[in-house]
Amino acid sequence: MTSAFSIRNSNLQDASDISALLEASYASQLEGSYSPGVLARALPLMTKANPRLLGSGTYYVAETGTELVGCGGWSREAPGSGEITEGTAHIRHVATHPRWLRQGVGRRLLVHCFHEAASAGVSNLECHSTVVAVDFYVAIGFKVVAPLLMKLAPNISIDGVLLRRPLIS
Repeated sequence: MTSAFSIRNSNLQDASDISALLEASYASQLEGSYSPGVLARALPLMTKANPRLLGSGTYYVAETGTELVGCGGWSREAPGSGEITEGTAHIRHVATHPRWLRQGVGRRLLVHCFHEAASAGVSNLECHSTVVAVDFYVAIGFKVVAPLLMKLAPNISIDGVLLRRPLIS
């Protein structure tokens, strides 16, 4: 891929494009690591853009000008519980379009998150990762903390991993 991309804050008008991006990304990347039954229940929940994140000012899209090629952001609220811990933020809903894998999209989105979160006084980031994405997060400085069962809805969970990374402001 030789096209350049830029990063901007998301907005509510991006919802359908982000949902399509999440679906393309997660469906292709999670396929070999989770059973078809688990994916059939989980993907409809995982691939729906979260309006609260989109309008938060801390969720971003990578775009070429004609298409979204990546998305992701951070929040002070922990996924699932909404709990807030002083100094800690959480990486949220990161995805790269399959045609754009290994082009630096995810890395640039995360580096953008690191800078923005540090500027907002965050000193540590946590991430609830799928088992597939652990190596990506470790390569950018996260450390594995523990296995995690990510609850998506009542009776719908997937195996994941809790990761943590300090931020240097």
